Amino acid sequence: MLKLQFLIWVFLAGFLRSVVVVEGLGVNWGTMASHQLPPDIVVQLLKDNGFQQVKLFDADQTTMKALAGSGLEVMVAIPNNMLTTMTDYDSAKNWVKRNVSRYNFNGGVNIKYVAVGNEPFLSSYNNSFLNVTFPALQNIQRALNEAGVGDTIKATVPLNADVYNSPASNSVPSAGRFRSDISDLMTQIVQFLNQNGAPFTVNIYPFLSLYADDNFPVDFAFFDGVVTPIADNGIQYTNVFDANFDTLVSALKAVGFGDLPILVGEVGWPTDGDKNANIGYAQRFYNGLLKRLAANQGTPLRPTNIQVYLFSLIDEDAKSIAPGSFERHWGIFKYDGQLKYSLDLSGGAQNRFLVPAKGVEYLPTKWCVYNPNAKDTSKLGDNVNYACTYADCTALGYGSSCNGLDEMGNASYAFNMYFQVQNHKEESCNFEGLAVLTDRNISQGTCNFIIQIARAPACGPSLVTAAIVSIILIFFL
Repeated sequence: MLKLQFLIWVFLAGFLRSVVVVEGLGVNWGTMASHQLPPDIVVQLLKDNGFQQVKLFDADQTTMKALAGSGLEVMVAIPNNMLTTMTDYDSAKNWVKRNVSRYNFNGGVNIKYVAVGNEPFLSSYNNSFLNVTFPALQNIQRALNEAGVGDTIKATVPLNADVYNSPASNSVPSAGRFRSDISDLMTQIVQFLNQNGAPFTVNIYPFLSLYADDNFPVDFAFFDGVVTPIADNGIQYTNVFDANFDTLVSALKAVGFGDLPILVGEVGWPTDGDKNANIGYAQRFYNGLLKRLAANQGTPLRPTNIQVYLFSLIDEDAKSIAPGSFERHWGIFKYDGQLKYSLDLSGGAQNRFLVPAKGVEYLPTKWCVYNPNAKDTSKLGDNVNYACTYADCTALGYGSSCNGLDEMGNASYAFNMYFQVQNHKEESCNFEGLAVLTDRNISQGTCNFIIQIARAPACGPSLVTAAIVSIILIFFL
């Protein structure tokens, strides 16, 4: 009897450890980094943390091989620069064959969605993708159907929340409508998604409300209450996420599709690169979001559970900072898959806290810093600017983690970031005699002087698995 009880206890303990309370929690895996973590390490990181869905920004073969057999539900993507090509049906059919059908085998990749573009209707794109996105979406879904996978794999378009709004005269969620300049196009896309059983995918960023407006009420960006809620037809909105999401629901309702499924393709909070991008705010935001998801609490107009993809998994030091320096710091993990802060992915129900990546290899323990014995400092500014042109210095900005350094500290940080990006090449730590190598870590306070990941050939879950996958893929080329 005791033996039976013990076995039951072991089973239940293992089961409870494997359960993720936040059902369907996904995450974005971006790869715009000078030194990428090997895909097999990333896949293990995803599994160790209980993520069930992952959203990609391409369909890179190395990434897909690592995902084979993982059981993770995957959203692959077609970048914006390929949308014009996808308006040709034969090209769309070939893309589906090479990036979807080839992985559709027992033990392959569990592809659930194809993201056609990424926020293609942003106002900043000046209508560059206005005439090609919908034809590309139609062709990809048609190609999926023709390939015999259209019942289980759906094409969607991840859109920024700027595709809808409320009029300034009545700025409440119930007045939500699609942006006037793309209203007809959005209606066609929504109709198409509905016809094909595909979801509407939207990216929502409460952080950007704070970033864009210093007068925005800070508490309204989070989930823990505000002094003055927004009243809308008897509904009290206490946070910008709910208000934004329900503005979309109202826009969908206005065109006759108020029940269309919605995925939140990206939602998160950065930790550096801006005065409002910090660990404290990130923890506050995620703790509130995850607690609501764990309780299956949606929004006032969609009170049921919402599927979300956190943005993002890992910091990316090669992302464009045109929107802001924070762009390189969205990860819930650091560049190397290590912890930034404590976060309970169960929303407080199971104490399932983040665990770091395993097996990460680094460059040797050396830093490049300002040379205190430098004789000619007249070109210090030019050399710092050069280093920051080719490496990530966003942590030096106002309100950022390294903002408190003095002039020599700024130079050391810039020189080291360049040295790390250049893989410790000897000539990359000179800067006209202004830099010198050291084996002493001069990190201070919140400012971390990193050692970069060692570049290594990307590999799959194992050499044997990778070989088997490669052999199978040959038949789909």
